[in-house]
Amino acid sequence: MATSLKIDEALKGRVQHLASQRRRSPHWIMLEAIRQYVEREEARESFKQEALASWASYQETGLHLTGQEVRTWLNTWGTDKEKALPECHK
Repeated sequence: MATSLKIDEALKGRVQHLASQRRRSPHWIMLEAIRQYVEREEARESFKQEALASWASYQETGLHLTGQEVRTWLNTWGTDKEKALPECHK
């Protein structure tokens, strides 16, 4: 799929300068920027959908962990006393 972008001269110059510094083509710099943006936005949308699903589940069941319970559990990670995820409660 061929797509063209219209960018102003200042941005074009910045892309060309960065490409020169990185020993890449301006085309590669722009593709990489778009790829990273799309991946970041997809991850953000996925996180948002997981949060909405978690909120819906909480509203239906009332099951949860407190922030302190999560912090206490996380503080055991990577130690000899690492604990399993606590059970959710009402």
